[in-house]
Amino acid sequence: MDTTKMKDNRIPFKRFHERNEKLEDQYDETYFSKQHAKGKLTARERIEYLMDEGSFREIDAFVKPAGMPNEEKFGDGVIVGYGTINGRQVFLYAQDFSFMGGSLGTVHARKIIKVQEMALKMGHPIIGLIDSGGARIQEGVASLAGYAGIFMQNVKSSGVIPQISVILGPAAGGAVYSPALTDFKFMTRDTSYMFVTGPDVVKEVLNEDTTFEELGGAEVHASQSGVADLIYSDEEHTLMGVKKLLSYLPSNNVENPPVTSVENAASSKIEKLSMLLPDDPNKPYDIVEVIKLISDKDSFYEIAENHAQNIVIGMARLNNQVVGIVANQPKVMAGTLDINASKKAARFVRFCDSFNIPILVLEDVPGFMPGKSQEHNAIIMHGAKLLYAFAEATVPKITVILRKAYGGAYIVMNSKNMGGDFNFAWPTAEVAVMGPEGAVKILNRKELLSAKDPEELKRKLIADYKENVANPYVADEKGYIDEVIDPSETRDIIINAFALLENKVEQNPQRKHGNMPL
Repeated sequence: MDTTKMKDNRIPFKRFHERNEKLEDQYDETYFSKQHAKGKLTARERIEYLMDEGSFREIDAFVKPAGMPNEEKFGDGVIVGYGTINGRQVFLYAQDFSFMGGSLGTVHARKIIKVQEMALKMGHPIIGLIDSGGARIQEGVASLAGYAGIFMQNVKSSGVIPQISVILGPAAGGAVYSPALTDFKFMTRDTSYMFVTGPDVVKEVLNEDTTFEELGGAEVHASQSGVADLIYSDEEHTLMGVKKLLSYLPSNNVENPPVTSVENAASSKIEKLSMLLPDDPNKPYDIVEVIKLISDKDSFYEIAENHAQNIVIGMARLNNQVVGIVANQPKVMAGTLDINASKKAARFVRFCDSFNIPILVLEDVPGFMPGKSQEHNAIIMHGAKLLYAFAEATVPKITVILRKAYGGAYIVMNSKNMGGDFNFAWPTAEVAVMGPEGAVKILNRKELLSAKDPEELKRKLIADYKENVANPYVADEKGYIDEVIDPSETRDIIINAFALLENKVEQNPQRKHGNMPL
């Protein structure tokens, strides 16, 4: 007889077993069918899908809502605990919409704060699976105080442990600010949404008709607002995306990113790189092709793909080492920097610097986006965010100029004097205050106006400008570029450069904190 499965029916253990059975009974057929009818998984299913099998240990499973001691259900609408994802320890909370709409009361908040504190103390990432109707109205200001406690822990943990928010249902009102404070936000199409005020309030205050999806759906936040970093078509793929992102991140700010053990060729000369750029410097190409050729096979994981597409950010591996990539995208708005691109890249650079992730910049930028809209909406301040982020970052930073590097945008994109450790350029690079055509019009205005054949003169002047100014060799000779390199050798050169920078030590002046332009 297998005695390991026998229950100890002595009085203390009898109560123990009865409580466990009552907790299990909460998760009956009705519990699952309600969520499934909405095209959603339950909180329990989400945890099982995300965590390694059998690794999750729940904490505070038997608590009851404040002021409701006779409530028959346990947990107060949130499941919290710890376990492993691909063998790595993480803490987690999952809001359970089946109990009072996953609304946040004092006990609910206390459970979340408890695992936040434990994650910070022990140096492990924390993941929030969010599916909540917001503050619990019945508990009034106490519920709001609970949110404040969560936000405080978000801020304390910022830059110390990775914080990931996964929106798998509604996140409304105060509920949106915890995700906003975390490092990465995932959303699921059609079933998740975020907004400060809902459609009913918008109708009442502004007399505008809108839907949940139009106001704060996944597509809106992934493409327009930039609030969502990654979106997927269903919950299973969303949770798989979380697992993938975690594989690039260290557990905390004193660890280095995880290293894989895939074998890579000793030499990786890539002839195709030399052919990717069009002969015409004004024609676009896809920078993602360059990234994929330079990085380890299938290792590039793009972030915020649908927002500010004129700049590309994401994680990749070079010779099994994790790097963060920031790259101008010439096929969208010619790769210019605008407000959204500056904010997107600045936040990513600061994340990489917080968690010891080296940064690779692939530069092809003709400048900042001109126009009244940009100026009136503070492109000066937003562009300065990216400048500040690169200047503040002390991790290894390498820039490769592929083609255009003009004016203030050249400075901002991790130029040598902004702290770039290694700055390389391809022979196709054009480094100057502005492009040849604009420069010639300013420098040779009188000659062009009086010329018999202004077009012929302009072509000659442009050729002279490229020969004497807008090329990488002038910058190379002045020491602003470390080396002009063969594009086909880019991968080997940057792998070697990052290896040299492995023991880099650099500290910013001691201070409480800087005053970043906001």
